[in-house]
Amino acid sequence: MLVISIIAGYFAVVNLLGFALMGIDKRRAVKRLWRIPESTLFIIAIIGGSLGSILGMQIFRHKTRHWYFVYGMSAILLLQIIAVVALLKSPIEFSIM
Repeated sequence: MLVISIIAGYFAVVNLLGFALMGIDKRRAVKRLWRIPESTLFIIAIIGGSLGSILGMQIFRHKTRHWYFVYGMSAILLLQIIAVVALLKSPIEFSIM
């Protein structure tokens, strides 16, 4: 049960980070300050924060005009969902102590 808690905590933190970074970058864009690099926003999505990043994009209306963000973030989320489903349906047993 501890492993599931750690994994759930990791995904909660990284999705919250993706959401927050979208909000911070939007605020900095409005104020014409130094911006968070787009590569950083994508890396956060790739390491598990895609859902938080997508929600941040929609709520803050940030990066929604950039096709590579709209389709890229959605593609990352879709690939992550497929990977989780494939792992759960695989013949390999995951034992949780």
